[in-house]
Parts: sequence; structure tokens; C-alpha cells
Amino acid sequence: MTTLKIGVKAPNFKAINQDENQVSLSDFKGKKLVLFFYPKASTPGCTAEACNLSNNYERFVANGYAVLGVSADSAKRQSNFKIKYNLPYDLLADEEKTVINAYGVWGPKKFMGREYDGIHRTTFIIDEKGIIEDIIAKVKTKDHTNQILD
Repeated sequence: MTTLKIGVKAPNFKAINQDENQVSLSDFKGKKLVLFFYPKASTPGCTAEACNLSNNYERFVANGYAVLGVSADSAKRQSNFKIKYNLPYDLLADEEKTVINAYGVWGPKKFMGREYDGIHRTTFIIDEKGIIEDIIAKVKTKDHTNQILD
């Protein structure tokens, strides 16, 4: 879905997190970043993905990664999601879809024969210099950590 390619500079962004604090790509300069886009907080697939990353958070930290989730949910909904599942990383509330559109993960989807526009579950691995190192478009929600770190 995304037109971004491995080896290009990741689009800069500014958005609020679950606590309504501003977060931008430049906050992660000098760190590797796992930037994962998910359709909706607290839904089964998104919960499986977020919890898989959370359960393996120490592995990410040990490998020099920060983790950041993004969806079009409100800050309140992101906050509830983070608290309910004790997620150790920030979740961006991108209600205006600024970050979502910059990364090209919004578009037509099909579910149970119905077509609609939504977020395509996609993860971008961004290196210390802000370059896209990898793009995972076929996310395995229950085994996403191994897709990223293996």
C-alpha cells in the first residue's frame, strides 16, 4: 500500500501521544525506531500485536530500539488501551491522519465482503539517522517481534 521504499528518509511527523504530549520523529534521533500502524485500539488483532511487542519490549530495548504505535484513535482511547494492557511505549493519536497519510498506510480495505477506507497494518523500521531500514506489510500480529528482530 505505502509508496515509501527501504533506504529513503522517513517522513518527519509531529502528533500527540496518549497523554496529549507532542511526539516527533526527531525525538528518536540516534535511536532505531519501530513505528507500527494499527487499525483500532483494543480490537483483537491490534491488541495481539501491541501485546506481542510489549511482552518482548526488553528485547527491543536491548537491541537499541524505541517502539511507537500509531492509529487514528483519540488520545483518550489510546490512553485507555495503553493502561488496560500496560503497554511500555507511547501510542500516537493521529485523528487527523497526518502521520498515517505521510506514511501512506490509509486506503481501501475489504473485510467480510465490505469495502471501506482504513489503516493498513504496517510497520516501519527506521534507523538512527531517520532512514527506513525495513517495511513489514504482512504483519503477523501474534509473532510480530520475531518479524522485526529475526
